[in-house]
Amino acid sequence: MNYILFDGENREALLPFTYTRPVADIRIGILTIREKWELFLGATTTTVTEDYLSDKYPMVEMEQNIMINASYTPNEALVHQIKNLKENQAVYDGDTMVAFFSLEDQEIDIDSLEVFQSKGELLKIETTWDIFSKNGAAIQADYKLLTADRTSEPIPEKTVAFNPEAIFIEEGAKLPLCVLNATDGPIYIGKNTEIMEGSMVRGPFALCEGSTLKMGTKIYGPTTVGPYSKVGGEINNSVFFGYSNKGHDGFLGNSVIGEWCNLGADTNNSNLKNNYAEVRLWSYETENFAKTGLQFCGLMMGDHSKCGINTMFNTGTVVGVSANIFGSGFPRNFIPSFSWGGAKGFATYLTSKAFEVATEVMKRRGLEFSAQESAILEHVFELSATYRTD
Repeated sequence: MNYILFDGENREALLPFTYTRPVADIRIGILTIREKWELFLGATTTTVTEDYLSDKYPMVEMEQNIMINASYTPNEALVHQIKNLKENQAVYDGDTMVAFFSLEDQEIDIDSLEVFQSKGELLKIETTWDIFSKNGAAIQADYKLLTADRTSEPIPEKTVAFNPEAIFIEEGAKLPLCVLNATDGPIYIGKNTEIMEGSMVRGPFALCEGSTLKMGTKIYGPTTVGPYSKVGGEINNSVFFGYSNKGHDGFLGNSVIGEWCNLGADTNNSNLKNNYAEVRLWSYETENFAKTGLQFCGLMMGDHSKCGINTMFNTGTVVGVSANIFGSGFPRNFIPSFSWGGAKGFATYLTSKAFEVATEVMKRRGLEFSAQESAILEHVFELSATYRTD
């Protein structure tokens, strides 16, 4: 069977992260949503997404296909239902379509489908703040999936471990003289990672392949550090998608950081309003500030964005793609993509300048800033122009 993940109705609510990727390639827990589905299905997947992303994320349609809403993460019961779908059948979660059987070039008549309601509790990513607020459940599920019937590398003699049965270490990891506390949730240490001396980690926590915790890092779970990232300072309930840096002291809490981001030394964000009120967050769907239902909510930062030393982000700040923030004071709590500046105001960050930086940043990791990446960001520049004021 051929499996295709589609963005679904929540794509707009997941901007700025879905400016540069399909919903399926959002990381929550240890893995991306796509990686979860592929492990459960035992098959590769392709994607139905926006036209400007389809060169990088193409769809491959075959004679028989099952289409899956990428806002949902898999579990055993749901995957069993999906694998057993036949022609003109679909799985729903209430009124929302989760998956359906599709023949090549067939027009689907929704009203004619035989509908099966999903079984069990489903984890669905509907908003940007779901990525950190549901990260604990996602880490638990991914940990179970990745470590089943496997043996961890031994915990080093000088590493202090609480509840070591819930700590899994992949090969090549280095973790001298650190403290790992898995009492409140599992800790997953990926391949070729490093936890430097003096770091203290409380689970649930995932350190993905090739990533580093700098000396004296303090981690409060549920937190995920995606592949090839370097982080330090104090971090609480946050998700780094990958290839991003927060290499120095400073606090980050209840936040989501995309790929190729850099937070300058002593960057701090507020995750709680002074009056303890519910946090509102910029919504690209309504083009207004939306209620989150959360008392704690910090920073959402899209891919390729950067901030200088001593940057201060207010509670519930959204930063778009390829923004560059610097200077004293609090910048506003919605910073459009390709903005350059800070509390004193913003100008347009021209793609020619932004792409020079992206080229150098990716080169440091041995990767190329390709024409494909450039075309996606050029499109994002045009899409986001309406939000820039200069």
